[in-house]
Amino acid sequence: MKRLAYLTLPLLLLSLGGCVLNPPKEEAAKEPTANEMAQAKEAKIEPVALASTTPIEPCEQPYDLWQRIRDGFELQGHIHERIDGQLAWYERHPRYMERVAERAEPYMHLIVEEIDARELPMELALLPVIESAFQPFAYSHGRAAGIWQFIPGTGRRFGLEQTWWYDGRRDVGESTRAALEYLAYLNRFFDGDWLHAMAAYNAGEGTVRRAIRRNQAAGKPTDFWSLSLPRETQAYVPKLLALSNLIANPPAYGQYLPTISDEPYLARIEVGSQIDLDLAAELAGLTIEQIYLYNPGFNRWATDPNGPHHLMVPLSVAEQFQQNLADYPAQERIHWTRYRVQGGDALGPIARRHNTTVALIREVNKLNGNTIRVGQQLIIPVARTDLERYRLSASQRLEAQQNRQRQGQRIEHRVREGDTLWGIARQYGVGIQQLAQWNGMAPRDTLRPGRTLVIWARQAEDRLGTINPANFVHPFERSTTQRIGYTVRNGDSLAAISQRFRVDVASLRRWNNLEGQRYLQPGQRLTLYVDVRRQSGG
Repeated sequence: MKRLAYLTLPLLLLSLGGCVLNPPKEEAAKEPTANEMAQAKEAKIEPVALASTTPIEPCEQPYDLWQRIRDGFELQGHIHERIDGQLAWYERHPRYMERVAERAEPYMHLIVEEIDARELPMELALLPVIESAFQPFAYSHGRAAGIWQFIPGTGRRFGLEQTWWYDGRRDVGESTRAALEYLAYLNRFFDGDWLHAMAAYNAGEGTVRRAIRRNQAAGKPTDFWSLSLPRETQAYVPKLLALSNLIANPPAYGQYLPTISDEPYLARIEVGSQIDLDLAAELAGLTIEQIYLYNPGFNRWATDPNGPHHLMVPLSVAEQFQQNLADYPAQERIHWTRYRVQGGDALGPIARRHNTTVALIREVNKLNGNTIRVGQQLIIPVARTDLERYRLSASQRLEAQQNRQRQGQRIEHRVREGDTLWGIARQYGVGIQQLAQWNGMAPRDTLRPGRTLVIWARQAEDRLGTINPANFVHPFERSTTQRIGYTVRNGDSLAAISQRFRVDVASLRRWNNLEGQRYLQPGQRLTLYVDVRRQSGG
């Protein structure tokens, strides 16, 4: 007959080599009941009694990172209606923080460790929730990037490199260092006032300082709540204080926070050279998407040839990654191709064709300048697989953003010298913010000639009852179609201009929103889309 003890769940865990989070209190030993004896006999099991005095070692309970954050709060106790308003928003959106917490899990321990090392308020660990909702590829209308939303100038000010290959503003480790240095500086700048410091992180120290000085001159209080600041900044600090209240007591606001263990999630592995990110994913046993999410600072298919030469991977695969990496010499971590220079070639187009940079081609081929000769053999680093596989690289993210289906007609506009986002938005009858968003840009970003922008144009019904994009037809449906500007001269008419450029009057009216307008004014600017094959040149 088999022998089986009647074990309570805690004792069963112990017998299997486990432990108990909350061991039961000691009780007197219990003999099996008559019913249990009968069941055991039927199953051919001989019951034995176990004394409940068997020693049970309690498990060491895992320390939740949220509790560590709560323990480090220093800015509690603020009461204001603006905080209440923000708390109400979280209560209306109970799943929001659950989703954000899941995105934050790989990065949060790193951030908390950095804050602890600097002895700063733990509320600062929540700033990326306000800034980016922990979206590592977040890019705002103000040209801010990464979970801490650094604009280019402030990023450079705090040592964040920004190259074609790499953007330190999105590197979680580097941007965290820079953000905490900036916040500590702002706190000193405002004599230890953290509310002023956080407002300045959003609006700039100059904006907050001027608001303080205005209140001082007017004899008004200079605390944060009394300052006249931009609307976004007035909401920014209350958002953080409301969020800290929520984290301090989630059930009070109907919230659930997924547990985040207070242990490192990521390990930093020194690679020592440029490496194809698809190869890195393979060696680490990760997907290419995971490699980008843990290393969002890298823009392209490989790490920056000039560094940084490290990658963040989950601690669980770090040893495997290091072992596999040791089998790959530096020269085998990037694929290479040979290219024979053709007539009319230049380094710029060659680099763009191979998705690399002129500087790298020059470095690899030991070129002193940009001069190349026909027949010359160039060695060029290239991705080991199709670029579409690198779905979270900058170019693939942009393509996905541009190709996302939206209302209206999709039109491609090739940027030319002198083009501006404002002018293009006006030309196609769309908002500049929309145009920038469709193309993964900020409204103040510089336009490079040759770049293709995607526009989703509204539809409008013309007099003939056909559906056409408002104010224009697709200007680049044929490569021989070009957009030109024309200044109306004395004696010009729509008929004369249309005849001169071999376009029809109806299109000319539509392109320039001239419906109902009979006469042209000298000096008036018109836009025309002409087929260069039909122009006489006179």
